[in-house]
Amino acid sequence: MIFESLPTTPTSEELLDKAFSRAARAGRAKQGVEAQQSMLQTASNILGDNLHNVVTEWPDFDHVDPFYGELADAILREEFASEDGVDELRQHLSELSWASSKTHDLGREYIGRLPNDAEKARKLRKQGFARMGSVMNQVEDDLAAVGAARDALKTIPDIRPDVPTVVVAGYPNVGKSSFVNAVTNANIETAEYPFTTKSVDIGHFQHERVTWQLVDTPGLLDRPADERNEIEDQAVSALTHVGDVILFFLDPSGTCGYPLGDQRALRAEVADRFGDTPLVTVCSKTDLSEEVEADCYMSVENDEGIEETLNAAVEAAGHEPELPFEE
Repeated sequence: MIFESLPTTPTSEELLDKAFSRAARAGRAKQGVEAQQSMLQTASNILGDNLHNVVTEWPDFDHVDPFYGELADAILREEFASEDGVDELRQHLSELSWASSKTHDLGREYIGRLPNDAEKARKLRKQGFARMGSVMNQVEDDLAAVGAARDALKTIPDIRPDVPTVVVAGYPNVGKSSFVNAVTNANIETAEYPFTTKSVDIGHFQHERVTWQLVDTPGLLDRPADERNEIEDQAVSALTHVGDVILFFLDPSGTCGYPLGDQRALRAEVADRFGDTPLVTVCSKTDLSEEVEADCYMSVENDEGIEETLNAAVEAAGHEPELPFEE
C-alpha cells in the first residue's frame, strides 16, 4: 500500500538537534576557519537533505490511483479539520521544500562569507546556525502536520485497486460477514478507516486461478447516505473506483432488525451511487425466508447457494484476466 512505507516524519527540534550535534563533531575534527566551514556544511546538509527526503517520500497525488487519492483526501480533511485535505498537505510539503532549499542556501552563503580570522569565523558560523534555526522554526507546524498526515494515512485499509473486487453492501446483520467468512475460508484482514471505529473486512478467493478480493465496509455501505457524515460519504465515493461488482444483501426474514422497505431503499441508493457498476441482489437467510425478489438465494446456515452467489458476482463483473502473450 502506497502510504504504508512512508517513514516517520521528524520534528523541527529533532532535526536541529541532529544537525547541530553532528556539526559539533565535524568541527572538533578540524581546526580554525576550516572547523567553522565544516560545521556549516554539515548542519546545512543534514537539515536540507532530511527536509528534502520528507517531501520526496510522498507520492505525487496527481498520479495516485483515484481510490487512494479520494480516500486520502477524505482522511486528511478529517485530520486537518479542513475542506482542503490533500491540497493542504501539498501546501505543507511545499513549505518544507522551501526550507530544504533555504537551509542549503544558508550553508553556502555563510561558508562563502567566512573570513580568515578563526574567531570572527566562529561568530559568523553562529549567525548562520541562528538563521537555520529560524527557518526550522518557521516550518515547525508544517513538519507536525505532515507527520500527522503520515500517521493517519498509513492505516488506510490495504484494498488493491488492481485486483478484481466484490464490494459487499447491505444493512447490518443481514449475513454479509458470514458470507465473506464462508467464501474466503476465514482468511479475513481487518483494518480501520481513521475516521470510523468500524473495521473494514477484506477477504480473498480464487476463481479460475485469478485472485479476487471481497470488501465489506461496516459503517459506510450499511446505512443511508443521510446518516453518513461528509467524510464517510467521500470514502464511499472512493470505493466506487475499486468495485467491479456489488453484492447487495437483503434479509426478508426481518431478523436483522431493519424493515425490508428500508433495505430496498438502501439498495437503490447504492446502485445509484455506484453508477455503472453491476449490482447483484442476494436474498440471505433463505433458511428463514425467501419472500423477496433477488438474483441469488443463499443460506450460510444451511450451506446453500453460497457458491452460486459467488459465481454470479464474478459473472456480473465480467472481469477478463490478462493472459500471457502468445506467438
